[in-house]
Parts: sequence; structure tokens; C-alpha cells
Amino acid sequence: MAPPPKRVRGRGAESNASGRFESHRLEAFDDGWTGDDDIPPPLRTTVTPEKARVIITRNDSPDVGFDRSINPYRGCEHGCIYCYARPAHAYMGLSPGLDFESQLFFKPEAARLLADELTKAAYKPGVIHIGGNTDPYQPVERSLKITRQVLQVLSDFRHPLSIITKSALIVRDLDILGPMGKAGLARAAVSITTVDRSLARAMEPRAATPERRLDAVRQLADAGVPTTVMFAPVIPGLNDHELEAVLRQAAEAGAVSAGYVALRLPREIKDLFAEWLASKRPDRAERVMSLVRQMRGGKDYDAEWGKRMKGEGPIADILGQRFKFARLRHRLYRILPPLDIGEFRVPPRPGDQLELFG
Repeated sequence: MAPPPKRVRGRGAESNASGRFESHRLEAFDDGWTGDDDIPPPLRTTVTPEKARVIITRNDSPDVGFDRSINPYRGCEHGCIYCYARPAHAYMGLSPGLDFESQLFFKPEAARLLADELTKAAYKPGVIHIGGNTDPYQPVERSLKITRQVLQVLSDFRHPLSIITKSALIVRDLDILGPMGKAGLARAAVSITTVDRSLARAMEPRAATPERRLDAVRQLADAGVPTTVMFAPVIPGLNDHELEAVLRQAAEAGAVSAGYVALRLPREIKDLFAEWLASKRPDRAERVMSLVRQMRGGKDYDAEWGKRMKGEGPIADILGQRFKFARLRHRLYRILPPLDIGEFRVPPRPGDQLELFG
């Protein structure tokens, strides 16, 4: 299998193997032709509207700190090679490889659907997490503004939210997030996987640079939004040595808490990640995969609840101790009060009859 490098320049995945539900499999191969071939066209991003019936997704996973979430987009142009959301693209009849980062879907009716659901008499407020699957501030958000529309609805309803991103675009919406943060209605998390620009460019090709993410932490904190830094994923042998540096710089920028997640390689991601390692970091590919398996009971991945986020074994234990001490050293252990669900209220809509007071 030898996908042409020019075809994937600026992308995370090295290939585009068919999804697991397809009846036919397509694979690239070396046909022997080289320099005389026509240069393949650049891989363009397509964005397609998706007709959704509901916008709030529910979950009951004990490993996830929220029971409801909103994902304005399917697929993600950031192209992070490790992204745990990649396998979901197979349900669309597409590849978790290059298709995931170039064939995107958005929900144009997200704000209206959200307002309708929050207005229902049976609705019970609870913290809504934005971006639990794909990044709500990926590049297309700059023009589509679906995430901003969702935030505006939540602000109008005084509904609590948390949001996670690895994009500096989040600071565009400080006019909404700032007042909500000060009112105890919003929190943010910024994912910083590395402060090495070279590794970031290779591993997260279209995400914001580490410096811009740290600046986003600073601006969020200055605006009154309690902000967590997520060192995620931790990849042993590749970025784990940066844990202390990331937490130190995030604390200096104003973060108040921190978290981490060990690399997860479910389904197609294990092959995509191994392929990426062989191409981008061949000198350490075998060692990285060996260390990953040592954290996963000898397998590429263990999906068991209670283990999948942190791993197990001596390497996982050492990582956990390092994180604990770094968090203490940089005072990233603040226990934040619960977001305020008591402020929720349905705002009047145009045409609603005003209440009469006698």
C-alpha cells in the first residue's frame, strides 16, 4: 500500500481505506509509475448540510463527565491522526481516513432544534457539553457559525454549558462565553497535545499552533471563563515527556485545572495511527506502539470502562503520578463549583402574549 504523498499533503491520515461497512474495499497500491505521472489534484474539503431531527445527544457512559452533548459537525478538518471520532465516519459510508477530514457535514438547523427542545415543558436542564465528538471550532465554523448560534441560544435560555476545542477561534465568541462564565453558566477546556510546533504540524495539521492555543487559554481566563487544559492524548514515547511543560505553560496562561487522557486506538484508528507513525516518525514507531500495548494489557486498545481513558500497568501508573505532581506544582487542582442550572428559563418569543399582573 503506497498512497502518493502529494495527495495527502497538509492532512493527517496517510490513506483512505474503505469503511468497515462497505461491501467493496478500495486500497491504494504502487503501480510502478513515478515521475512522469500527472500530479494528482489537491484534496479539497467538501461541506454538506445534514438534516437532523434532534440536536442534543444523550449518553450514559461512566467514563464521560456529562450526560448530554451537542456536536455541530461530523468529521473534522483539523485532521488529528489520533482522533477517536474517526471510526464514526464509517456509518456515513465514508472512510475514517482522509474522508473524515475532508468530507464534512454540518447541522444548519442546530440553533432552531435546540431552542425547540429547551422550550418543551418536559425538558429538565443539565449541563450541555459542546464538542464531545468533533471540534466545534474547526475551520468551517469561521464562516458557518453553527457553534456561535448554539451558544447564543444557550445564553438566551441561561442554560449551563461546557465546551472543548483545540482552536483559537473560540475567542471570537468571548462576548457570549465571558458573561456566561462570570455568571457560573460556562466553562471551557482547551486541548494542548504538544508545545513542539513540528510535532503539532505533523500530528494535528490544521489545528491551531500550540502558541495560539495557549493564548486562547489566556484570553478565556481574562474574560472570566474558568478554563481547563487537557493534555490529550498522552502518547508514550512521542509526547509524554512534555506533560510538565504543557501544564506549566497552561497555568502561566491562566488555566485553573487540568486533565489528561491516554491514547485510544479503537477500530480503524489503530491502523491509521501505525501508518502515520511509520511515515512521520519511523525512528520511534516500533517503540511507541510497544509502549501503547504495555498500557493496554498487550493489545492496541482496551475499551473496558474504567481503563480506556488512562490505561493500566506500570507505564500508566507512572504517568498518573507525574500528572498528579505536576498538577499540584502548578496549582491546577481547583475544584470548581457546579454550573448553575437554577438560572435556566425560557425566554419570551416574538409574538408571545405578555403576562398580566393585577
